[in-house]
Amino acid sequence: MYPLTAEIKKTSLSTSSICRENGVNRMIEIKNLTKRFDDKVAVNAVNFTIKSGTICGFAGSNGSGKSTLLRMLSGVYYPDAGDVLVDGESVFENMNVKSKCYYISDYPFFANNATISKLASYLSKVYPNWDNEYYQKLCKFFPLDTNAKIINMSKGMQRQAALILAFATKPKYLLLDEIFDGLDPVIRQMLKRLIIQNVTDNGMTAVIASHNLREFEDICDTLVVLHDGVVVDNSNVDNMKATSFRVQIAFGDDIDPSVFNDLSPMNIQQNGRFFTFIATGNEEDINARLDGLNPVFKELIPLTLEEVFIKEMGGVGYEVK
Repeated sequence: MYPLTAEIKKTSLSTSSICRENGVNRMIEIKNLTKRFDDKVAVNAVNFTIKSGTICGFAGSNGSGKSTLLRMLSGVYYPDAGDVLVDGESVFENMNVKSKCYYISDYPFFANNATISKLASYLSKVYPNWDNEYYQKLCKFFPLDTNAKIINMSKGMQRQAALILAFATKPKYLLLDEIFDGLDPVIRQMLKRLIIQNVTDNGMTAVIASHNLREFEDICDTLVVLHDGVVVDNSNVDNMKATSFRVQIAFGDDIDPSVFNDLSPMNIQQNGRFFTFIATGNEEDINARLDGLNPVFKELIPLTLEEVFIKEMGGVGYEVK
């Protein structure tokens, strides 16, 4: 059994010590951000903010701009237009900002002779908040040989090595691209606990891009949904799930599905007098509207985050026909 046993739970942090630093509001601000690659617009005039001390997920269709956006957040890419501000400062070529951030790409790179120990020695000189005591604890959490060459490790173990080094820098902003890919269920669970622990104890802000929406269910505060380089939705995760329902309803007499039109239903399916569809809105209002139709059976089932995502994608025409 691994040593880290903190409970997984979302934590709302709103104290002034976390949200402000030296009189500056701590947050990530994305302002009219655009990035092109030849004729392809990867990120197109995007605007949103990520509050300090929260966990934000990036989800989207393939090629939606998630990785490009993360690379601009980390200062790897320079925007063609707009800006990324971290605590009020631009990121690109700004060492003050970059010393607060740690970015793990979807394909972490390690030099041929790199080991966890060698990289720890290097990073301890680069990152002002490096915590050697915490580094030693992290090395006990993850079952890795710190003196082994990282390139000889499996994909999942390489990601674990990157995570040990990332958390030991005690970043204010942790940027993760497809970090759950290749991790076994035990390590994924431990990673979530580490993220939540650092958000809770240190006011860290985490930004995670992933195709696996199930990993976001119990840790993300907000979700930014992207498609073709634009933001489709940017909402609180609890609100997204609390206002999206799969309706199952049956009637004693024949009924025309047009009676549901004022609920803006999606994916209506009919089997005789039994209907299923997706409705968005206040649960009490939806129930009242459906009760007025005198059904013989009615059930509202909250959607999972993955189902909410599919619904949002369907709204922009990205769906299985």
